[in-house]
Amino acid sequence: MTEKNKTYKGILSREGEKTFLLGENGEVYFENEKIWSGYLDHWKDQSVCGRILPQRDYKENLPIVIIWPNVPETETPFVELYYNERLVKYWASSLGHNAINVNGKIFNYSHLLNENEIISAEEYFFRPAVGEFAPSPNNSAFEILEDGRVYYDKFGRNFMRTIHVVRVEGLDTNHLSQVYCRELDVIHSTKPNPKNPKKYPDFNFFTRNCSTIIRDGLNEIGLKKIKGIFPLDLFINSAHHFLKTEGLGTRIYKKPQLKVPEAPPSAMTALLNFRNRLKQKQLPYEN
Repeated sequence: MTEKNKTYKGILSREGEKTFLLGENGEVYFENEKIWSGYLDHWKDQSVCGRILPQRDYKENLPIVIIWPNVPETETPFVELYYNERLVKYWASSLGHNAINVNGKIFNYSHLLNENEIISAEEYFFRPAVGEFAPSPNNSAFEILEDGRVYYDKFGRNFMRTIHVVRVEGLDTNHLSQVYCRELDVIHSTKPNPKNPKKYPDFNFFTRNCSTIIRDGLNEIGLKKIKGIFPLDLFINSAHHFLKTEGLGTRIYKKPQLKVPEAPPSAMTALLNFRNRLKQKQLPYEN
């Protein structure tokens, strides 16, 4: 029997109408749960990890399984800064988005209160487009139906966008994690606006957004020269300074969007600070 809150490893397999994980000793996992077809499109017959999520599929009321690549975890402390390309169907995504991963915990900041959180890498990148995570079948976007069902259109970011990554080793990850945890505490202890209780009331497009909170944390641990107000500018400026800072190991690469029918291709945003244009051309992307 497949247990909740337990991670299983195996080969993502499909036989007839059944999708499941096949363990190394012939064990079969998740044959009675909902495994999203998007996983098969990219990882069929590959070694993956999986576990059951609390949410259920709307169509069959089955427990939903999250699947992600079976990649060994590193023991070396690291930080990954992400620039997520924009979602073309949402105005609020016009400038893209930043998040930051500190030793496997992804800190996400948003104008929506419930999206200010620490989230695991597998949920951030690879949640399935099933149940509440999926786009609505009516408009292919966010929608709340009359029966109360919600389609958040908020599945794995790597299925929705191309993600640019700068990975850094050598930073004080303990201090940085403490700073970002403190910021989450500040956000969630802020009294909501009763007229708009789902929004973070102190969010500001120029001074208190996903980019500036991350920037200020990096400044606080000693990286004073890092600047940026918006996602792409912060990413380029940060990557440039990481590369120039002695004692840091830095890689820059992309996680290309994993194309699925539920999401159109993402798009780059414009650079708003012309000083970053030359820095952008000089970044040594691996791919």
